[in-house]
Amino acid sequence: MIAIDWGTSSFRAYRLTPEGAIADKRSAQLGILAVQDGKFAEALENQVGDWLDAGETRVVMSGMIGSRQGWKEAPYARCPAGVEEIAAGMIEVRWRSSRTAWIAPGLSCRDPQGVPDVMRGEETQILGALDHILESPAWICLPGTHSKWVRLERGKIIHFATHMTGEVFAVMKAHSILGRTMADAQPDPVAFQSGVLRGRSSGGLLHHLFGVRARVVSNDLTEEDSAAYLSGLLIGHELATIPRLTGVVYLLGTPQLEHLYSEALKCYGVDTLSLDPDSAAAGLSKLAQALPRS
Repeated sequence: MIAIDWGTSSFRAYRLTPEGAIADKRSAQLGILAVQDGKFAEALENQVGDWLDAGETRVVMSGMIGSRQGWKEAPYARCPAGVEEIAAGMIEVRWRSSRTAWIAPGLSCRDPQGVPDVMRGEETQILGALDHILESPAWICLPGTHSKWVRLERGKIIHFATHMTGEVFAVMKAHSILGRTMADAQPDPVAFQSGVLRGRSSGGLLHHLFGVRARVVSNDLTEEDSAAYLSGLLIGHELATIPRLTGVVYLLGTPQLEHLYSEALKCYGVDTLSLDPDSAAAGLSKLAQALPRS
């Protein structure tokens, strides 16, 4: 089968054996926003047409390809959800006369105040990593532009929360007064940890953000260290919102971001374990097994 993780900015394809092992993989900077005029079938053929011509007939996809801006919208499944519930929400797309693919639906939940939250793609990564989660309940953190904190119980995603930590860092650095007193340098771990600890104190994020500038102009913080301090501050505020933050947190992301979150979680006395970054392939394999055979 062919497993496709198709997001906003990137395209990742995996050719899987009948047992679900990765036989081949490839990627391209071909997110859904780069596909012109809705020609997703043509884009897919360009990337994995040789696998299809070689006889692969089952194609399963996840990510923003199932959004309103993608090939076809797959309505969100609701938490709590596991393989069964997510597979039940998958939709089929067809092209040419005989080729078909299935798209995973993504997930939604609501916070205690009733405000909705959504994800697309991360749920499939989590499904693929479930066999490596030793605790129940457990936390998985997927750090990124919009980091996700996901609560698992008995093999199901119970709820999750999204934090715009990475995007806020990029905006503050590039488009705010804070960026004017930042010099490019290797991230300083001491400055980063200081920011994490500040994020745990009272005063609120808006006050703490101005403190980045105030510390620089008061010579408490160098321009070379201020970006690391800001990063720690934002991640610290993120961590401060997570309830029952004890034991082990599982991390699923790039090595650079996993390292930052691991260092931040050490300030809480929390250990971390890294999960396979290609877990989306295993998740899509599980979803494919739950589909009706054709």
